[in-house]
Amino acid sequence: MNSSGDPGSAFSLSGMAAVLVDEEGTVLRWSRTATELVGRTAAEVCGRPIRTLFPEADDGGSLAPRSTPWSPPTGRVTLQHRSGRRIEVVLHALPLDGSAELLILASPAPGLADWEQSASFLHSLLAQDRIAVRIHDTGMNVVRTNATSAICDGPRPGLAPRLRDAISTEHTEAVLRRVLETGRTVIDQTQRMRSPREPGSQSFFSLSAFRLEDAAGRPTGVAAMVTESKQPRRHVDLRHEAATRIGGSLDIARTAQDLADVLVPALGDLTSVDLAEAVLKGDEPPKILGPGLWHMHRAAVASASGQWPAGLLQPGSTMPIQPDIAVLRRLQYGETILVPDVASISSAVEDNTELIRLNVPERGHSNVTAPLFARGLMLGVVSVWRTEQTEPHDQDDADLLAEIASRAALSVDNARRYAREHRAAVALQQSLLPRATTDTPAAETTGLYRPAAGGADISGDWFDVIPLPSLRVAFVVGDVIGHGLRASATMGRLRTAVRTLADLELEPNELLTHLDALVQQLAAEAPPQDRDTVGATCLYAVYDPVSRCCTMASAGHFPPIAVRPDRTVQDFEVSPGPPLGVGGMPFETTTVTLEPGSLLALFTDGLVEGDDHDVDAGIHRLTRRLIALCSPDRRLDDTGRALLTDTDDTPPSDDIALLLARTRATPAENIASWEFPADPAVVTKAREAATRQLTAWGLDDLVLTTELIVSELVTNAIRYGGAPLGLRLIHEDILVCEVTDPSNTQPRLRRALTTDEGGRGLFLVAQLTTRWGSRYGQHGKTIWTEQPITTNSSPAL
Repeated sequence: MNSSGDPGSAFSLSGMAAVLVDEEGTVLRWSRTATELVGRTAAEVCGRPIRTLFPEADDGGSLAPRSTPWSPPTGRVTLQHRSGRRIEVVLHALPLDGSAELLILASPAPGLADWEQSASFLHSLLAQDRIAVRIHDTGMNVVRTNATSAICDGPRPGLAPRLRDAISTEHTEAVLRRVLETGRTVIDQTQRMRSPREPGSQSFFSLSAFRLEDAAGRPTGVAAMVTESKQPRRHVDLRHEAATRIGGSLDIARTAQDLADVLVPALGDLTSVDLAEAVLKGDEPPKILGPGLWHMHRAAVASASGQWPAGLLQPGSTMPIQPDIAVLRRLQYGETILVPDVASISSAVEDNTELIRLNVPERGHSNVTAPLFARGLMLGVVSVWRTEQTEPHDQDDADLLAEIASRAALSVDNARRYAREHRAAVALQQSLLPRATTDTPAAETTGLYRPAAGGADISGDWFDVIPLPSLRVAFVVGDVIGHGLRASATMGRLRTAVRTLADLELEPNELLTHLDALVQQLAAEAPPQDRDTVGATCLYAVYDPVSRCCTMASAGHFPPIAVRPDRTVQDFEVSPGPPLGVGGMPFETTTVTLEPGSLLALFTDGLVEGDDHDVDAGIHRLTRRLIALCSPDRRLDDTGRALLTDTDDTPPSDDIALLLARTRATPAENIASWEFPADPAVVTKAREAATRQLTAWGLDDLVLTTELIVSELVTNAIRYGGAPLGLRLIHEDILVCEVTDPSNTQPRLRRALTTDEGGRGLFLVAQLTTRWGSRYGQHGKTIWTEQPITTNSSPAL
């Protein structure tokens, strides 16, 4: 302990203060450490009584000499520092032979107490009979030891000065040398030890070691402590690691690989995990066992060297049909197989050369194989080989592998069940979604869906493209609350409802109002505990290629992103309403004009949300990527896949639905329109105008049917609608005929009786067209028809 009195300092004799006094207590000599202790120099103290250094002196601290007799105190006393603070020390007075002088030694009390406790601790530790203690110098010589420790079977005559002579393992000495060189402490490391009482047998002990250093931090040796271990520590560590690592994934291949990685090199040098092919697909393996029924697939391997031997069955390969031999039948019935030596290998497989070639490594000398059994199903096997490790597997290793395989089998079966349910859910989701790509006169579209990662499973995100009359098209994207089959089923019901409502040609805000009522009804029908989880967001947009107008309404959903052909972004001021199912709030429509060739992106929140950024940052990033990828020469599906690839680095926690549309416009020369008064005489004029336009388009084959359609629709408009009335023809891949009037009456198709004078007009129209219908606007209605264009009805050049 140095003179500073720091309890954390190392005790040293050089740190003791020494003072030489005469029989009256006058200071004759004063050491440098004494100066450091009380802050007074030898010139200040020598020749004066030492009693003045004690605070209880009655002279107020004066150093004036005295002639009164003085006897030195001993033990724990208090000295006064020059600064006035008090110092607690331990004093020892040593008389000198042949002289009346005294040598007084002083040590700071805290430091000496720590030294005494350390000495007491070391003495008690060396007295333990269940802990073997070895203190080595830098040459690995034993300088202190409890030679009577019971772990070494009591006193041993001629105890050698090296640990390897006391514990027969060179590996232990190598560990201690590494501790000495690196300073890294070893805690509870399992080692093997040959038993002195049973030659040839081995037991296990736990080794802890740390480096000893002097006050300057220089290594002075190594302290090692050894305790008995009833089982190999590596078995305990392996059980713990297996419980921690295996089963953390719901992926079958990942679970198998985790099992293989855990066992190497802890239990062997090579490990393979073979699973039934049905298990890898999520199905149950065959319950009837026997030769030829084991269709095994090498799902995972692990090698201590990092390289799997080329001659063995490779990962991803299928095992040939298994022969009917005893060792395989034992595995099929759940028995763990131990092959402890080379001589037993050939007999175990009954000299089957194909099995040996595919499964026995070149220098394999010991093997243990355990079946993967779970819930009465034989899922596969795990096999561990030792090639470089010289010690053969024993029954303890076999029991340990059987325990780990039993737990791992449950994880594999959980992953198999999840794969089956996930496959069914994805199949349902895919069956409920529309075609991925469409190509209409209004737009070219592509839709993509990606399930959530991390076990969140599929959800209720959806997209849809709905062709509407008069070449228009509806774009839909939505997101149902929740995950799993319930969300997918709700999504399917909502998508069907949207298509039904779209067929009524409602305005987007009206359609969302009806859809909101449906979701409220679904919530009312759900169990009470699930009612709060029934809901969705939705964006519904209608694009008209004739007017190039896009009208949309949102129920709590993000607005779309539109990139013009010149790669500038078109902003949408969409006022989102509440999510579907909330009720009580109206939905508003927004209408914008899109340039032909614009790229429109509708998406769900999984594409823009992330743990490392907020939604606004995600939308900005998506916009930048759209601008970079929106080349007219680039396929839409390539653009969509590129956008989803951006999420691969951070797999989405929510599923993603993405709909991309590249808009088109109907050329002006393919549109003809007229306006007529409500006069029966205009029927002939309307028919003649339509005939001239069809002739100009080269659609002579449609003249007769179109004349009949125009005559009937215009006549009805004059009779029931009033003025003004409009006629419009649109020529694309179909011929569209529209008649508009200010009335809101609904035309109805009926079958006229033979005695009826009217009622046959709409029936005739229905027979002459592919389909017909009516839609309502703010100022009246429009009756429309569609006729197919034959190959002979091509536009005139």
